[in-house]
Amino acid sequence: MLTRMQTLSADEMNRIHEASLSVLRETGIVFNDPESVEIFKTHGIKTDGKKVFLSGKDVSDALATCPETFTLKALNPANDRRVGLDDFVMLPGYGAPFVTLADGTQRRSEYRDYVDFVKLVQTSKSVDMNGFLMVEPCDSDPRVAHLDMLLAGLLCCDKPLMGTPVSRKAASDCVEVLAAAFGGKEGLMDRPATVSLINSLTPLQFSEEMASSLVQLVRGGQAVCVAALIMSGSSGPVTIPGVLTLQNAEILAGIVLAQLVRPGAPVVYGSTSSAMDLRSGSLACGAPELSMIVNMTAQMARHYRLPSRSGGSLTDALCVDAQAGAESALSLLTAVNSGINFILHSAGILGSYISMSFEKFVVDEEVGAMVRRMVRPMPVGEEEIDARGIVEVGPGGNFLTRPRTARLCRQEIFQPGLMNRLNLEAWEAKGSPDVSRLASEKVKGRLESWKAPDMPASLRADILKKARELAEGAPLLAAWAWASSHARPSPSGRVTASPKALSPATSGGEGFPGCLCIHGGISLPATGLQARQRASGPATGCHCSRRNIGTR
Repeated sequence: MLTRMQTLSADEMNRIHEASLSVLRETGIVFNDPESVEIFKTHGIKTDGKKVFLSGKDVSDALATCPETFTLKALNPANDRRVGLDDFVMLPGYGAPFVTLADGTQRRSEYRDYVDFVKLVQTSKSVDMNGFLMVEPCDSDPRVAHLDMLLAGLLCCDKPLMGTPVSRKAASDCVEVLAAAFGGKEGLMDRPATVSLINSLTPLQFSEEMASSLVQLVRGGQAVCVAALIMSGSSGPVTIPGVLTLQNAEILAGIVLAQLVRPGAPVVYGSTSSAMDLRSGSLACGAPELSMIVNMTAQMARHYRLPSRSGGSLTDALCVDAQAGAESALSLLTAVNSGINFILHSAGILGSYISMSFEKFVVDEEVGAMVRRMVRPMPVGEEEIDARGIVEVGPGGNFLTRPRTARLCRQEIFQPGLMNRLNLEAWEAKGSPDVSRLASEKVKGRLESWKAPDMPASLRADILKKARELAEGAPLLAAWAWASSHARPSPSGRVTASPKALSPATSGGEGFPGCLCIHGGISLPATGLQARQRASGPATGCHCSRRNIGTR
Protein backbone atom coordinates (compact mmCIF):
# COMPACT_ATOMS: atom_id res chain seq x y z
CA MET A 1 0.00 0.00 0.00
CA LEU A 2 1.34 3.42 -0.94
CA THR A 3 2.06 5.77 1.93
CA ARG A 4 3.96 9.04 1.78
CA MET A 5 5.12 8.65 5.37
CA GLN A 6 8.60 7.20 5.62
CA THR A 7 8.82 3.45 5.69
CA LEU A 8 11.87 2.23 7.58
CA SER A 9 13.82 -0.39 5.68
CA ALA A 10 14.89 -3.61 7.39
CA ASP A 11 18.44 -2.25 7.42
CA GLU A 12 17.34 0.98 9.10
CA MET A 13 15.38 -0.87 11.77
CA ASN A 14 18.34 -3.14 12.40
CA ARG A 15 20.55 -0.08 12.82
CA ILE A 16 18.19 1.29 15.48
CA HIS A 17 18.09 -2.12 17.14
CA GLU A 18 21.89 -2.52 17.21
CA ALA A 19 22.37 1.04 18.48
CA SER A 20 19.88 0.34 21.28
CA LEU A 21 21.73 -2.84 22.20
CA SER A 22 25.01 -0.95 22.39
CA VAL A 23 23.40 1.51 24.83
CA LEU A 24 22.04 -1.31 26.99
CA ARG A 25 25.31 -3.22 26.87
CA GLU A 26 27.77 -0.35 27.42
CA THR A 27 25.84 2.31 29.35
CA GLY A 28 23.17 0.17 30.98
CA ILE A 29 19.84 1.26 32.40
CA VAL A 30 18.94 2.11 35.99
CA PHE A 31 16.15 0.28 37.81
CA ASN A 32 15.36 2.09 41.06
CA ASP A 33 13.64 -0.98 42.52
CA PRO A 34 15.81 -3.45 44.47
CA GLU A 35 13.58 -6.42 43.65
CA SER A 36 13.82 -5.74 39.92
CA VAL A 37 17.62 -5.57 40.10
CA GLU A 38 17.65 -8.84 42.05
CA ILE A 39 15.53 -10.50 39.36
CA PHE A 40 18.11 -9.53 36.74
CA LYS A 41 20.95 -10.79 38.95
CA THR A 42 19.19 -14.09 39.60
CA HIS A 43 19.07 -14.70 35.86
CA GLY A 44 22.79 -14.09 35.45
CA ILE A 45 22.50 -10.60 33.99
CA LYS A 46 25.27 -8.14 34.80
CA THR A 47 24.38 -5.44 37.34
CA ASP A 48 26.27 -2.67 39.10
CA GLY A 49 24.25 -1.28 41.97
CA LYS A 50 20.97 -0.11 40.41
CA LYS A 51 22.36 -0.28 36.89
CA VAL A 52 21.55 -3.27 34.67
CA PHE A 53 23.55 -4.20 31.57
CA LEU A 54 21.71 -6.24 28.94
CA SER A 55 23.27 -8.25 26.14
CA GLY A 56 21.80 -8.92 22.72
CA LYS A 57 21.01 -12.47 23.82
CA ASP A 58 19.13 -11.21 26.89
CA VAL A 59 16.94 -9.12 24.62
CA SER A 60 16.43 -11.76 21.93
CA ASP A 61 15.56 -14.44 24.52
CA ALA A 62 12.91 -12.12 26.00
CA LEU A 63 11.43 -11.21 22.63
CA ALA A 64 11.16 -14.88 21.73
CA THR A 65 8.69 -15.48 24.57
CA CYS A 66 6.47 -12.42 23.96
CA PRO A 67 3.04 -13.13 22.43
CA GLU A 68 2.26 -11.34 19.18
CA THR A 69 -1.33 -10.85 20.27
CA PHE A 70 -3.50 -11.39 23.34
CA THR A 71 -7.14 -11.06 24.34
CA LEU A 72 -8.40 -8.97 27.26
CA LYS A 73 -11.41 -10.35 29.07
CA ALA A 74 -14.19 -8.10 30.29
CA LEU A 75 -16.91 -8.61 32.89
CA ASN A 76 -19.24 -8.74 29.89
CA PRO A 77 -17.74 -11.38 27.56
CA ALA A 78 -19.27 -9.57 24.58
CA ASN A 79 -16.78 -6.76 25.29
CA ASP A 80 -13.62 -8.92 25.23
CA ARG A 81 -11.01 -7.31 23.00
CA ARG A 82 -7.97 -8.63 21.16
CA VAL A 83 -4.82 -6.51 21.12
CA GLY A 84 -2.29 -6.99 18.35
CA LEU A 85 -1.91 -7.95 14.69
CA ASP A 86 -4.56 -6.10 12.64
CA ASP A 87 -6.83 -5.33 15.62
CA PHE A 88 -6.85 -2.04 17.47
CA VAL A 89 -8.60 -0.71 20.54
CA MET A 90 -9.33 2.90 21.45
CA LEU A 91 -9.10 4.15 25.03
CA PRO A 92 -9.88 7.49 26.73
CA GLY A 93 -7.36 10.08 27.94
CA TYR A 94 -4.99 9.38 30.83
CA GLY A 95 -3.34 11.32 33.64
CA ALA A 96 -5.14 14.67 33.54
CA PRO A 97 -5.11 16.66 36.82
CA PHE A 98 -7.77 19.09 35.60
CA VAL A 99 -11.16 19.15 33.90
CA THR A 100 -11.89 21.76 31.23
CA LEU A 101 -15.51 22.90 31.30
CA ALA A 102 -17.68 23.85 28.34
CA ASP A 103 -16.83 27.55 28.76
CA GLY A 104 -13.08 26.81 28.56
CA THR A 105 -12.31 27.27 32.26
CA GLN A 106 -10.28 24.69 34.15
CA ARG A 107 -10.85 23.27 37.59
CA ARG A 108 -9.25 20.56 39.67
CA SER A 109 -10.66 17.16 38.75
CA GLU A 110 -12.68 15.22 41.30
CA TYR A 111 -13.90 11.69 41.76
CA ARG A 112 -17.33 12.55 40.45
CA ASP A 113 -15.67 13.56 37.16
CA TYR A 114 -13.86 10.25 37.03
CA VAL A 115 -17.10 8.31 37.45
CA ASP A 116 -18.80 10.37 34.75
CA PHE A 117 -15.99 9.59 32.31
CA VAL A 118 -16.41 5.89 33.15
CA LYS A 119 -20.10 6.25 32.30
CA LEU A 120 -19.22 7.86 28.97
CA VAL A 121 -16.91 4.94 28.20
CA GLN A 122 -19.69 2.49 29.03
CA THR A 123 -22.12 4.22 26.67
CA SER A 124 -19.57 4.75 23.89
CA LYS A 125 -19.65 3.03 20.52
CA SER A 126 -16.13 4.21 19.68
CA VAL A 127 -14.13 3.71 22.90
CA ASP A 128 -13.43 0.00 23.37
CA MET A 129 -11.82 -0.01 26.81
CA ASN A 130 -12.10 1.81 30.10
CA GLY A 131 -9.02 3.72 31.21
CA PHE A 132 -7.24 4.52 34.44
CA LEU A 133 -6.32 8.01 35.68
CA MET A 134 -8.61 9.51 33.06
CA VAL A 135 -8.64 12.34 35.54
CA GLU A 136 -6.79 12.38 38.85
CA PRO A 137 -9.39 12.85 41.63
CA CYS A 138 -8.00 15.40 44.07
CA ASP A 139 -10.67 14.58 46.66
CA SER A 140 -9.70 10.91 46.93
CA ASP A 141 -7.43 9.77 49.77
CA PRO A 142 -4.06 9.16 48.06
CA ARG A 143 -3.65 5.88 49.94
CA VAL A 144 -6.68 4.40 48.16
CA ALA A 145 -7.22 6.61 45.10
CA HIS A 146 -6.22 3.66 42.91
CA LEU A 147 -8.95 1.55 44.51
CA ASP A 148 -11.53 4.30 44.03
CA MET A 149 -10.77 4.44 40.32
CA LEU A 150 -10.59 0.67 39.95
CA LEU A 151 -13.97 0.26 41.64
CA ALA A 152 -15.53 2.84 39.34
CA GLY A 153 -14.15 0.99 36.34
CA LEU A 154 -15.47 -2.38 37.48
CA LEU A 155 -18.86 -1.37 38.84
CA CYS A 156 -19.90 1.32 36.37
CA CYS A 157 -18.58 -0.26 33.15
CA ASP A 158 -18.32 -3.82 31.84
CA LYS A 159 -15.59 -3.24 29.24
CA PRO A 160 -11.93 -4.23 29.75
CA LEU A 161 -9.95 -1.67 31.71
CA MET A 162 -6.48 -0.40 32.49
CA GLY A 163 -4.73 -1.42 35.69
CA THR A 164 -3.29 0.60 38.59
CA PRO A 165 0.52 0.89 38.23
CA VAL A 166 1.21 3.89 40.47
CA SER A 167 2.96 1.89 43.22
CA ARG A 168 3.82 -1.65 44.31
CA LYS A 169 0.79 -1.73 46.63
CA ALA A 170 -1.54 -0.30 44.00
CA ALA A 171 -0.44 -2.97 41.52
CA SER A 172 -0.83 -5.72 44.12
CA ASP A 173 -4.26 -4.37 45.11
CA CYS A 174 -5.27 -4.37 41.46
CA VAL A 175 -4.52 -8.07 41.10
CA GLU A 176 -6.41 -8.86 44.32
CA VAL A 177 -9.53 -6.95 43.27
CA LEU A 178 -9.43 -8.46 39.79
CA ALA A 179 -9.23 -11.92 41.35
CA ALA A 180 -12.40 -11.14 43.30
CA ALA A 181 -14.10 -9.87 40.14
CA PHE A 182 -13.03 -12.68 37.79
CA GLY A 183 -13.22 -15.76 39.97
CA GLY A 184 -9.70 -16.16 41.29
CA LYS A 185 -6.10 -15.53 40.33
CA GLU A 186 -5.77 -18.74 38.34
CA GLY A 187 -8.12 -17.51 35.63
CA LEU A 188 -6.18 -14.28 35.32
CA MET A 189 -3.03 -16.18 34.39
CA ASP A 190 -4.68 -17.56 31.25
CA ARG A 191 -6.15 -14.29 30.02
CA PRO A 192 -5.52 -10.80 31.42
CA ALA A 193 -8.29 -8.39 32.35
CA THR A 194 -6.14 -5.24 32.31
CA VAL A 195 -3.28 -3.51 30.54
CA SER A 196 -1.22 -1.20 32.77
CA LEU A 197 0.96 1.65 31.58
CA ILE A 198 4.59 1.26 32.70
CA ASN A 199 6.57 4.38 31.83
CA SER A 200 10.33 4.66 31.67
CA LEU A 201 11.99 7.63 33.35
CA THR A 202 13.94 9.09 30.45
CA PRO A 203 16.82 8.97 29.93
CA LEU A 204 17.63 5.33 30.76
CA GLN A 205 15.84 4.80 34.06
CA PHE A 206 12.77 3.16 35.56
CA SER A 207 11.39 4.60 38.78
CA GLU A 208 10.81 2.38 41.79
CA GLU A 209 7.04 2.74 41.37
CA MET A 210 7.02 1.74 37.72
CA ALA A 211 9.45 -1.17 38.00
CA SER A 212 7.84 -2.64 41.11
CA SER A 213 4.37 -2.25 39.59
CA LEU A 214 5.51 -4.09 36.47
CA VAL A 215 6.75 -7.00 38.57
CA GLN A 216 3.55 -7.26 40.63
CA LEU A 217 1.21 -6.97 37.64
CA VAL A 218 3.06 -9.48 35.47
CA ARG A 219 3.17 -11.95 38.36
CA GLY A 220 -0.58 -11.53 38.61
CA GLY A 221 -1.11 -12.43 34.95
CA GLN A 222 -1.80 -8.90 33.75
CA ALA A 223 -0.57 -7.29 30.55
CA VAL A 224 1.72 -4.27 30.65
CA CYS A 225 2.46 -1.55 28.13
CA VAL A 226 6.10 -0.53 28.45
CA ALA A 227 6.26 3.00 27.09
CA ALA A 228 8.50 6.02 26.79
CA LEU A 229 7.81 9.71 26.40
CA ILE A 230 10.91 11.50 25.17
CA MET A 231 11.09 15.18 24.31
CA SER A 232 13.47 15.49 21.38
CA GLY A 233 16.15 18.05 22.13
CA SER A 234 15.50 17.92 25.89
CA SER A 235 15.16 14.53 27.56
CA GLY A 236 16.33 12.84 24.35
CA PRO A 237 18.31 13.47 21.16
CA VAL A 238 17.07 16.21 18.86
CA THR A 239 16.84 13.86 15.86
CA ILE A 240 13.99 11.40 15.41
CA PRO A 241 16.32 8.41 14.78
CA GLY A 242 18.05 9.28 18.07
CA VAL A 243 14.68 9.39 19.87
CA LEU A 244 13.73 6.03 18.36
CA THR A 245 17.00 4.51 19.56
CA LEU A 246 16.72 5.83 23.12
CA GLN A 247 13.08 4.87 23.56
CA ASN A 248 13.75 1.48 22.00
CA ALA A 249 16.49 0.78 24.57
CA GLU A 250 14.18 1.74 27.44
CA ILE A 251 11.21 -0.25 26.13
CA LEU A 252 13.30 -3.36 25.46
CA ALA A 253 14.72 -3.21 28.99
CA GLY A 254 11.21 -3.19 30.47
CA ILE A 255 10.14 -6.04 28.22
CA VAL A 256 13.14 -8.13 29.33
CA LEU A 257 12.14 -7.62 32.98
CA ALA A 258 8.56 -8.66 32.23
CA GLN A 259 9.67 -11.87 30.50
CA LEU A 260 12.10 -12.74 33.30
CA VAL A 261 9.25 -12.44 35.80
CA ARG A 262 6.91 -14.57 33.72
CA PRO A 263 7.91 -15.86 30.27
CA GLY A 264 5.06 -15.36 27.84
CA ALA A 265 3.64 -12.36 29.69
CA PRO A 266 1.66 -10.15 27.28
CA VAL A 267 3.45 -6.85 26.64
CA VAL A 268 2.77 -3.83 24.45
CA TYR A 269 5.53 -1.73 22.85
CA GLY A 270 4.60 1.89 23.50
CA SER A 271 5.53 5.50 22.89
CA THR A 272 4.17 9.03 22.85
CA SER A 273 7.51 10.70 22.33
CA SER A 274 7.44 14.05 20.59
CA ALA A 275 9.30 17.30 20.15
CA MET A 276 10.10 19.97 22.71
CA ASP A 277 8.64 23.36 21.91
CA LEU A 278 11.75 25.52 21.57
CA ARG A 279 9.97 28.67 22.72
CA SER A 280 8.55 27.34 25.97
CA GLY A 281 10.52 24.18 26.73
CA SER A 282 7.29 22.21 27.01
CA LEU A 283 6.17 19.02 25.32
CA ALA A 284 4.49 19.60 21.96
CA CYS A 285 1.76 16.97 21.57
CA GLY A 286 0.32 18.52 18.44
CA ALA A 287 3.65 18.62 16.62
CA PRO A 288 4.02 16.74 13.32
CA GLU A 289 7.07 15.05 14.85
CA LEU A 290 4.76 13.17 17.22
CA SER A 291 2.89 11.61 14.29
CA MET A 292 6.19 10.76 12.59
CA ILE A 293 7.40 9.00 15.74
CA VAL A 294 4.05 7.21 16.13
CA ASN A 295 4.38 5.87 12.60
CA MET A 296 7.91 4.62 13.17
CA THR A 297 7.10 3.22 16.61
CA ALA A 298 4.46 1.03 14.97
CA GLN A 299 7.07 -0.15 12.47
CA MET A 300 9.56 -1.03 15.20
CA ALA A 301 6.88 -2.94 17.13
CA ARG A 302 6.05 -4.99 14.03
CA HIS A 303 9.78 -5.58 13.56
CA TYR A 304 9.75 -7.28 16.97
CA ARG A 305 6.32 -8.93 16.35
CA LEU A 306 4.79 -7.05 19.29
CA PRO A 307 1.52 -5.15 19.76
CA SER A 308 2.08 -1.38 19.69
CA ARG A 309 0.77 1.61 21.63
CA SER A 310 0.68 5.34 20.99
CA GLY A 311 -1.44 8.37 21.81
CA GLY A 312 -4.60 9.03 19.86
CA SER A 313 -6.44 12.35 19.81
CA LEU A 314 -3.57 14.41 21.19
CA THR A 315 -3.42 18.20 21.14
CA ASP A 316 -1.75 21.17 22.77
CA ALA A 317 -5.01 23.16 22.59
CA LEU A 318 -6.53 24.19 25.92
CA CYS A 319 -10.15 24.25 24.76
CA VAL A 320 -12.36 22.51 22.19
CA ASP A 321 -11.46 24.65 19.20
CA ALA A 322 -10.16 24.32 15.64
CA GLN A 323 -6.63 23.61 16.89
CA ALA A 324 -7.88 20.77 19.06
CA GLY A 325 -9.84 19.30 16.16
CA ALA A 326 -7.02 19.51 13.64
CA GLU A 327 -4.23 18.20 15.87
CA SER A 328 -6.36 15.44 17.38
CA ALA A 329 -7.66 14.20 14.04
CA LEU A 330 -4.16 14.10 12.53
CA SER A 331 -2.79 12.25 15.54
CA LEU A 332 -5.58 9.68 15.70
CA LEU A 333 -5.66 9.02 11.96
CA THR A 334 -1.89 8.54 11.92
CA ALA A 335 -2.08 6.04 14.78
CA VAL A 336 -4.80 4.00 13.08
CA ASN A 337 -3.25 4.14 9.60
CA SER A 338 0.17 3.22 10.98
CA GLY A 339 -1.17 0.03 12.56
CA ILE A 340 -1.03 1.00 16.24
CA ASN A 341 -2.94 -1.61 18.27
CA PHE A 342 -3.49 0.09 21.64
CA ILE A 343 -4.53 3.73 21.14
CA LEU A 344 -4.55 5.61 24.42
CA HIS A 345 -5.88 9.20 24.63
CA SER A 346 -8.44 8.54 21.91
CA ALA A 347 -11.05 10.73 23.59
CA GLY A 348 -11.15 13.80 25.81
CA ILE A 349 -7.56 14.92 26.35
CA LEU A 350 -6.52 18.59 26.11
CA GLY A 351 -3.49 20.78 26.71
CA SER A 352 -0.65 18.26 26.42
CA TYR A 353 -2.28 15.93 28.98
CA ILE A 354 -3.17 18.73 31.43
CA SER A 355 -6.96 18.27 31.34
CA MET A 356 -9.90 16.21 30.16
CA SER A 357 -13.00 17.67 28.56
CA PHE A 358 -16.42 16.03 28.46
CA GLU A 359 -17.22 17.92 25.26
CA LYS A 360 -14.00 16.90 23.56
CA PHE A 361 -14.63 13.31 24.61
CA VAL A 362 -17.76 13.09 22.46
CA VAL A 363 -16.19 15.10 19.61
CA ASP A 364 -13.22 12.71 19.59
CA GLU A 365 -15.64 9.77 19.63
CA GLU A 366 -17.20 11.00 16.40
CA VAL A 367 -13.82 11.47 14.76
CA GLY A 368 -12.91 7.98 15.94
CA ALA A 369 -16.08 6.57 14.37
CA MET A 370 -15.22 8.33 11.10
CA VAL A 371 -11.72 6.87 11.16
CA ARG A 372 -13.12 3.40 11.80
CA ARG A 373 -15.37 3.84 8.77
CA MET A 374 -12.40 4.91 6.65
CA VAL A 375 -10.38 1.79 7.48
CA ARG A 376 -13.24 -0.73 7.51
CA PRO A 377 -12.51 -3.44 4.92
CA MET A 378 -14.67 -3.08 1.81
CA PRO A 379 -15.53 -6.07 -0.35
CA VAL A 380 -15.40 -5.42 -4.09
CA GLY A 381 -17.60 -8.04 -5.74
CA GLU A 382 -20.46 -8.14 -8.21
CA GLU A 383 -22.97 -7.25 -5.51
CA GLU A 384 -21.00 -4.18 -4.40
CA ILE A 385 -20.16 -2.99 -7.92
CA ASP A 386 -23.81 -3.35 -9.01
CA ALA A 387 -23.09 -3.01 -12.72
CA ARG A 388 -26.59 -4.30 -13.53
CA GLY A 389 -28.12 -1.51 -11.46
CA ILE A 390 -26.04 1.11 -13.25
CA VAL A 391 -27.26 -0.27 -16.58
CA GLU A 392 -30.89 -0.28 -15.45
CA VAL A 393 -30.78 3.33 -14.24
CA GLY A 394 -29.03 4.47 -17.40
CA PRO A 395 -28.26 8.02 -18.57
CA GLY A 396 -30.10 10.76 -16.70
CA GLY A 397 -31.68 8.44 -14.11
CA ASN A 398 -31.22 8.42 -10.34
CA PHE A 399 -30.33 5.90 -7.68
CA LEU A 400 -32.20 7.58 -4.82
CA THR A 401 -35.47 5.78 -5.47
CA ARG A 402 -33.95 2.35 -5.86
CA PRO A 403 -34.88 -0.05 -3.00
CA ARG A 404 -31.22 -1.06 -2.77
CA THR A 405 -30.29 2.49 -1.79
CA ALA A 406 -32.84 2.58 1.04
CA ARG A 407 -31.74 -0.85 2.22
CA LEU A 408 -28.01 -0.10 2.35
CA CYS A 409 -27.68 3.65 2.89
CA ARG A 410 -27.22 3.55 6.67
CA GLN A 411 -24.44 0.99 6.57
CA GLU A 412 -22.73 2.40 3.48
CA ILE A 413 -22.79 6.13 4.31
CA PHE A 414 -21.53 7.45 7.66
CA GLN A 415 -24.12 9.50 9.53
CA PRO A 416 -22.61 12.07 11.92
CA GLY A 417 -24.11 12.81 15.29
CA LEU A 418 -22.31 16.13 15.83
CA MET A 419 -20.77 17.36 12.59
CA ASN A 420 -23.01 19.75 10.67
CA ARG A 421 -24.27 18.88 7.17
CA LEU A 422 -27.17 21.33 7.09
CA ASN A 423 -27.30 24.32 4.77
CA LEU A 424 -27.17 27.81 6.26
CA GLU A 425 -30.93 28.32 6.50
CA ALA A 426 -31.58 24.98 8.17
CA TRP A 427 -28.65 25.49 10.54
CA GLU A 428 -29.90 28.95 11.55
CA ALA A 429 -33.41 27.56 12.08
CA LYS A 430 -31.94 25.20 14.69
CA GLY A 431 -30.32 28.11 16.54
CA SER A 432 -26.94 28.08 14.77
CA PRO A 433 -25.46 25.50 17.14
CA ASP A 434 -21.72 24.91 17.08
CA VAL A 435 -20.11 21.54 17.78
CA SER A 436 -19.20 22.45 21.37
CA ARG A 437 -22.80 23.26 22.24
CA LEU A 438 -24.09 20.10 20.64
CA ALA A 439 -21.39 18.13 22.46
CA SER A 440 -22.51 19.55 25.83
CA GLU A 441 -26.07 18.45 25.12
CA LYS A 442 -24.90 15.01 24.08
CA VAL A 443 -22.83 14.61 27.27
CA LYS A 444 -25.87 15.42 29.38
CA GLY A 445 -28.03 12.95 27.49
CA ARG A 446 -25.41 10.21 27.68
CA LEU A 447 -25.01 10.55 31.45
CA GLU A 448 -28.77 10.51 31.89
CA SER A 449 -29.13 7.39 29.74
CA TRP A 450 -26.35 5.45 31.52
CA LYS A 451 -27.42 2.31 33.33
CA ALA A 452 -25.31 0.27 35.69
CA PRO A 453 -24.08 -2.95 34.03
CA ASP A 454 -25.74 -6.16 35.10
CA MET A 455 -23.79 -7.79 37.91
CA PRO A 456 -24.81 -10.45 40.42
CA ALA A 457 -25.21 -8.96 43.89
CA SER A 458 -22.86 -11.59 45.30
CA LEU A 459 -20.10 -10.59 42.88
CA ARG A 460 -20.52 -6.93 43.71
CA ALA A 461 -20.32 -7.82 47.40
CA ASP A 462 -17.11 -9.80 46.85
CA ILE A 463 -15.48 -6.89 45.00
CA LEU A 464 -16.47 -4.39 47.68
CA LYS A 465 -15.35 -6.67 50.50
CA LYS A 466 -11.92 -7.10 48.94
CA ALA A 467 -11.60 -3.34 48.37
CA ARG A 468 -12.46 -2.60 52.00
CA GLU A 469 -9.85 -5.11 53.18
CA LEU A 470 -7.17 -3.58 51.00
CA ALA A 471 -8.10 -0.03 52.05
CA GLU A 472 -6.97 -0.89 55.60
CA GLY A 473 -9.26 1.70 57.17
CA ALA A 474 -8.63 4.52 54.68
CA PRO A 475 -11.84 6.15 53.41
CA LEU A 476 -12.98 5.01 49.99
CA LEU A 477 -15.13 7.24 47.82
CA ALA A 478 -17.81 4.68 47.21
CA ALA A 479 -18.13 4.19 43.47
CA TRP A 480 -21.16 1.97 43.96
CA ALA A 481 -23.02 4.55 46.05
CA TRP A 482 -22.07 7.23 43.55
CA ALA A 483 -23.20 5.13 40.61
CA SER A 484 -26.67 4.69 42.12
CA SER A 485 -27.10 8.31 43.19
CA HIS A 486 -28.46 9.37 39.77
CA ALA A 487 -26.57 12.65 40.06
CA ARG A 488 -26.84 14.85 37.01
CA PRO A 489 -24.50 17.47 35.58
CA SER A 490 -25.45 21.08 36.12
CA PRO A 491 -25.38 23.56 33.20
CA SER A 492 -21.82 24.49 34.19
CA GLY A 493 -20.68 20.93 33.54
CA ARG A 494 -20.30 20.19 37.24
CA VAL A 495 -22.28 17.51 38.98
CA THR A 496 -24.50 18.62 41.81
CA ALA A 497 -24.13 15.70 44.21
CA SER A 498 -20.92 14.57 45.90
CA PRO A 499 -19.69 11.01 46.26
CA LYS A 500 -19.78 9.43 49.69
CA ALA A 501 -16.68 8.13 51.38
CA LEU A 502 -16.85 4.66 52.86
CA SER A 503 -14.45 2.64 55.00
CA PRO A 504 -14.68 -0.35 57.33
CA ALA A 505 -14.67 1.99 60.30
CA THR A 506 -16.71 4.96 59.18
CA SER A 507 -19.43 5.93 56.76
CA GLY A 508 -17.78 9.24 55.96
CA GLY A 509 -14.35 10.67 55.32
CA GLU A 510 -12.43 13.83 54.74
CA GLY A 511 -11.47 14.84 51.21
CA PHE A 512 -7.77 15.25 50.58
CA PRO A 513 -7.03 18.50 48.72
CA GLY A 514 -3.99 18.80 46.50
CA CYS A 515 -2.67 17.84 43.12
CA LEU A 516 -2.47 14.29 41.82
CA CYS A 517 -0.30 15.08 38.82
CA ILE A 518 2.14 12.32 37.93
CA HIS A 519 5.28 13.74 36.38
CA GLY A 520 7.95 11.89 34.51
CA GLY A 521 10.04 14.14 32.32
CA ILE A 522 13.69 14.83 32.89
CA SER A 523 14.84 12.69 35.82
CA LEU A 524 12.24 14.17 38.17
CA PRO A 525 11.47 12.33 41.40
CA ALA A 526 8.01 10.83 41.77
CA THR A 527 5.44 13.48 42.61
CA GLY A 528 1.69 13.77 42.46
CA LEU A 529 -0.25 10.61 43.35
CA GLN A 530 2.93 8.60 43.83
CA ALA A 531 4.40 11.19 46.17
CA ARG A 532 1.14 11.56 48.05
CA GLN A 533 1.00 7.82 48.58
CA ARG A 534 4.45 8.03 50.14
CA ALA A 535 3.50 10.88 52.42
CA SER A 536 1.75 10.46 55.73
CA GLY A 537 -0.78 13.15 55.01
CA PRO A 538 -2.46 14.98 52.16
CA ALA A 539 -0.50 17.11 49.77
CA THR A 540 -1.38 20.78 49.62
CA GLY A 541 -0.92 22.91 46.58
CA CYS A 542 -0.22 21.94 43.01
CA HIS A 543 3.23 21.30 41.62
CA CYS A 544 2.18 20.66 38.05
CA SER A 545 3.04 23.07 35.27
CA ARG A 546 0.55 24.47 32.80
CA ARG A 547 2.11 22.17 30.25
CA ASN A 548 2.63 18.87 31.99
CA ILE A 549 6.14 17.48 31.50
CA GLY A 550 5.21 13.90 32.13
CA THR A 551 5.08 10.42 30.71
CA ARG A 552 1.69 9.41 29.50
